[in-house]
Amino acid sequence: MNRWYHSWVAAVRIARRDAWRFKGRSSLVLAMIALPILGVSAADLTLRSAELSAGQKMERELGAADARMSDPGMGGVPIHQSPDGLNSNPAKEYKDGEWPSGHGDIRAAIPEGAKTLKDSNGSGKLRTAHGLLNTVIHELDATDPMARGIMTLDQGRFPDKAGEVAASTHFLETGGLKVGSVVTARGLATEYRIVGSYELPDALKSDEVLAPPGTFLAPLDKALKADGLPGTETSSTYLVSVGGDGFTWNMVKEVNTQGIMAISRAVALAPPADSEVPLYQQDGWSNYEQSAASEAAALAVVGTVVGLAILEICLLAGPAFAVGARRSARQLGLVGANGGDRRHIRAIVLSGGLVIGFAAAVLGTALGLLLTFALRPVLEDYIGKRFGSFDVRPLELLGIGLVAVLTGLLAAVVPAITASRQTVLASLTGRRGVRRSSRVLPVIGLIAAGLGITITLYGAAATDSVVIVAGGSALAELGIVALTPALVGLFGKTGRWLPLSPRLALRDAVRNRGRTAPAVAAVLAAVAGTVAVATYAASDDVQQRAAYQPQLPHGAVTVLNSEGGGRDVPALRAAVQKHFPVDVRADVSRIAVGNANCAPYSEVKGCGRYEIFTPKDNRCALWSEDVPGSKQFTADERRKLAKDWRCKEARQYSEYDVLVADEKLLSVLAIDNPGVVNALKSGKAISFDRRDVENGRIGIKLITDTDKADLMQAKGKDVPGEIKSFPVHQAPESATAYGVQIILPEQAAKAAGLITAPVGAYFSTDKLPDSTQQQKLDAALDALGVDGGLYVEKGYTSDNSIVLLALTVFAGLVTIGAAGIATGLAQTDAEPDLKTLAAVGAPPRVRRTLSGFQCGVVAAMGVVLGSAAGVLPAIGLRLTEERQELKWYEQSLDAGMGGLAEAPYVPIVIPWETLAALLVAVPVGAALLAALVTRSRTAVARRAAG
Repeated sequence: MNRWYHSWVAAVRIARRDAWRFKGRSSLVLAMIALPILGVSAADLTLRSAELSAGQKMERELGAADARMSDPGMGGVPIHQSPDGLNSNPAKEYKDGEWPSGHGDIRAAIPEGAKTLKDSNGSGKLRTAHGLLNTVIHELDATDPMARGIMTLDQGRFPDKAGEVAASTHFLETGGLKVGSVVTARGLATEYRIVGSYELPDALKSDEVLAPPGTFLAPLDKALKADGLPGTETSSTYLVSVGGDGFTWNMVKEVNTQGIMAISRAVALAPPADSEVPLYQQDGWSNYEQSAASEAAALAVVGTVVGLAILEICLLAGPAFAVGARRSARQLGLVGANGGDRRHIRAIVLSGGLVIGFAAAVLGTALGLLLTFALRPVLEDYIGKRFGSFDVRPLELLGIGLVAVLTGLLAAVVPAITASRQTVLASLTGRRGVRRSSRVLPVIGLIAAGLGITITLYGAAATDSVVIVAGGSALAELGIVALTPALVGLFGKTGRWLPLSPRLALRDAVRNRGRTAPAVAAVLAAVAGTVAVATYAASDDVQQRAAYQPQLPHGAVTVLNSEGGGRDVPALRAAVQKHFPVDVRADVSRIAVGNANCAPYSEVKGCGRYEIFTPKDNRCALWSEDVPGSKQFTADERRKLAKDWRCKEARQYSEYDVLVADEKLLSVLAIDNPGVVNALKSGKAISFDRRDVENGRIGIKLITDTDKADLMQAKGKDVPGEIKSFPVHQAPESATAYGVQIILPEQAAKAAGLITAPVGAYFSTDKLPDSTQQQKLDAALDALGVDGGLYVEKGYTSDNSIVLLALTVFAGLVTIGAAGIATGLAQTDAEPDLKTLAAVGAPPRVRRTLSGFQCGVVAAMGVVLGSAAGVLPAIGLRLTEERQELKWYEQSLDAGMGGLAEAPYVPIVIPWETLAALLVAVPVGAALLAALVTRSRTAVARRAAG
């Protein structure tokens, strides 16, 4: 035991000395191992620091209070809730009746003797230095001790009287304001001075202002409603402090009986058992947690990724350790000459991996800590919330560091075995024996590759498991890595057709497979991952492009605004026409029920809504299947009904399905059918859905009693309302209206007594508006202080080009790095030959040319093999997705949703541009770079005898 310990101590000291002597090589390997450790340790620190404890969550939610009580909007009927207060359900079942709705009385449910603090939230549009900004308006007495912890004061003070507000730091940055500035709300003349700034620890990017209770929301809501605009939609909760043991679970259940929910600090810190939660005892409810199978699958995926990453680093670092072993051959020979055996040689080389792995672990972890600490504000801003604390978990960081040590050891295993097999005489004289390649490794690799391909294809064709496909692909890639020495030999047979310099380089690579194969395998692994992701991304891009549904013809523009009965619409129309290259402008109006200020689906008293009336004979039978007492269809019947023209649904959406407009709208929508155009000119309505037409007429139902309408609809009965009938022309199916179902002439709407309000305009353009024109229009809309509801149809845009470029650059860097390491080792091995060439008069460029071709050969072999290997996982994943989507499509047909679903289209597309860049540009670039950095001349020295 003592001898073993001292031999390893000596080996570590020798390895440490060699690592310090060859600083360039050591730094290269150190960086390769330390960089992933830095990233993983920084990610671990960030995730752990951002993960809040139950106490920290409650401090940000409740401040110093014991609970927050809120109204779930179920009319005060008894409810059951989850302990975290995120889910609730009526205690009574409402299968055939109306679902409870309405306001509950929070104050009546507050425990006797409790201290309370009202917390109200609404929204409004505040005028900033840049225009209008939709802002959360928060009313809370922030000076009350109960509110301490909910928000953090940054500058100034919290407001304490009417006319004062504090603003979130993000609101000030976005609005171009500062403490001391004055803000006003649209619709309210009152000015509010900003007396302080604050931040919400859980919502750093929130645009919010804080006012004392009753000073902002109520006046603004009153002014907006008086002006015919939507109100602030204020909602209120109550912070409650009861003292003692806090707001217990029994107290939560007590307030639940009065229809009120509560988030409790005591319950969050000590949650009740699932058996004590009435909500989880109801049918269809349970405390959903991640299953053991899904956790195992996630761990398997993480393990596979970590394993492949370690393999990649080992393949890259292994040749570097081989370089060190080759340069230290004489030293290792002296160890053997002085009584050291093979295990001592292996220990010295392995100690090199141990030393560099340990240094990488310390350096990577330390840099990860420092980087995370230094970038903490940036990271917090990126994730949008403050860290709970700087949470350093030593055991996790130790585990990450051990991965670095393990990686260094594994990278040195093969060089250690190779160095230990060299004889003492060969080491001392510098001779290199010829060792045949292993015959077992290619067989193992072939079996693994075949088995991996089989598993991948089975997973894609017979299962829906992505894990099986990923595992099979990883096994196949490992098999190809094991086959690399044999495949390198096959590449050597192409040398007979190459010129002298590349032929020498290829012959050298084949004869020295021990250093060539790891580098080729490293390039293979990096390129295979790149090709797999690129193939998947390109295929998905084609799929998304095919599935894209444009909202307008290409280049067309809409601007829609329903606020205030359309009073700002004329200014919006003029602004778009001024700043965009408009060809045709079509002004459109909407139907309003009640008065012109009534917004669609408004809940304001006196306002209603409309719907397009579909005759009974034209209704899809599947629509009424969920109505109690209606006929229930079998899966086969649903499939047949899905093909019925009455069950076909439009796949395009428009904010307004009925528009009041003239023939200019047809021009913008690119509908040039003469019959349609002439019919609209003559005063007829145009229908784009033949289900709505009966006997040449179409109906629009005006619904004034929305509550009764909702009740009747829930019971499956016709909604009461007056039907306005119009003569109609049915457009051909080839005409696309982009979600608009009816175009109604203005004279027809007036004749029927419909209330209409201007809502915006549709524009066709001479060319797609550019960025400058868009910015000018945005500035004009800001100056108007109007939210324009602008949309420009630019067609499908893809971000995959950037992704593919980044992947190509990444693969290129790894390829050049691996090929450069192999080239450095090749130069070390071939140094005697190069000196001999220089001695007999070979031109200086031979050294440079040979170096370039050696690097290019390694890069080319790795790229070719990696490109072939990378296509397999992408194809497997795409086939798995196709199988899953086909399964969902069949389920939708059985469920009667065939009219909404389309047969899945899951293409497999090879990214030829990316492959061309990898196959041509990367090897050529690696060769040129190696040639440029290689010295043409070297000192002539005598060769070792023999």
